[in-house]
Amino acid sequence: MRRTARWLTAVNTISAPRVSSQRSRVDSVFDRMVHRAEHQAEADSAVAREFVDSYRFLLREVAKQDTLSMVGWQGFIDDLTRRMTNHLRVERLIAEHPEIALEPIERPIVVVGLPRTATTVTHKILIQPEGNRAPLMWELMNTHRGDIDPKLRDKLIKDAQTMASLASKASPVWDLIHPMNALQPEECVFALPHGYQFITRAAMPAYRRWVDERDYTEDYVHLKRVLQVLQWHQPRRRWVLKSPFHLFNLDVLLKVFDDATIVWMHRDPSTVMGSWCSLVETGRALHHRTYDASKIGPEWLDIFGKGVAQARAVRSAASRERFVDVPYHSFTADPHGLMPKLFARLGMDWTETEEANLEQVLARPGMRRAHEYHLSRYGIELDDVEKAFGDYGRLGF
Repeated sequence: MRRTARWLTAVNTISAPRVSSQRSRVDSVFDRMVHRAEHQAEADSAVAREFVDSYRFLLREVAKQDTLSMVGWQGFIDDLTRRMTNHLRVERLIAEHPEIALEPIERPIVVVGLPRTATTVTHKILIQPEGNRAPLMWELMNTHRGDIDPKLRDKLIKDAQTMASLASKASPVWDLIHPMNALQPEECVFALPHGYQFITRAAMPAYRRWVDERDYTEDYVHLKRVLQVLQWHQPRRRWVLKSPFHLFNLDVLLKVFDDATIVWMHRDPSTVMGSWCSLVETGRALHHRTYDASKIGPEWLDIFGKGVAQARAVRSAASRERFVDVPYHSFTADPHGLMPKLFARLGMDWTETEEANLEQVLARPGMRRAHEYHLSRYGIELDDVEKAFGDYGRLGF
């Protein structure tokens, strides 16, 4: 399977000296990024110094990657600049309108689970009722008030769609793995400042140790503030959020969103790790001139094995009412029987409209995605997966 477009090789080869030069001047590159973010957000970065400094640290770790390609380097620069811009804009809006911070985010639903456990399709079904809503990709990337000028709104949407389109152009398989559209719901990682999502692009051992030990309270406070900005002066609806990376921070999530309900999708890890490693390989191929696929499996087995263990510990200490378990095999075998029960657990009605919505979601292209993967390519075997997850895969989900 070809993971990157052919033109990417030529661009990366020609641009290699430029990347090397910029990596050696990483702090000056970052200073320009901060200046650009301040200009775009119309805000002073001094109000978020710790946040900005954390991105300086991240870009320094990115710059240490000797195999980093031009596309990979520029991708990190653009992404971190956008994230800083968005963070500063959110802080400015709340400073100008303190009442935004009083917006209640009530009874959010948060869909979690390992990748490839039907989190995406479940999320799509749960956002269908009129009283529910998910943040759209452009809203997570370019958060702004709902009553902004339509021309500015269109510009922010266009900026987000440009990013989504670039991923598709750079990788012929990206739309099979993770299709993106600025006007469609997306995962919270687009708003969360830090996390393992960056490690899908580059291993960065020092950054991984840093996120392993990080207190994510401020990250989830920022996510809440994003939702408050989006909700301000708009009809209040029940937020439905989603990301596999929430598994690592359920304790913080349940503290910041103190009446959230977690919908945990379960599937035997041995059936999902190869597919996830394939996605990570595509991310590495997009960001590096060369990479070793055999290192991806052990790396992510360790990450997800520890993540599931942490999530189970949080879950065991929390109220049972905060969690709803959804076995993957039950969902795929009988979605029409399972979904009404899930809606009932979440205090939502199941009507003919919801039944029709379910049919529509299940019929959409991409709901049964497939791409090639083999565990051995990624340096792991089934025994390794079973050891990493302990008894989780044998719980009968």
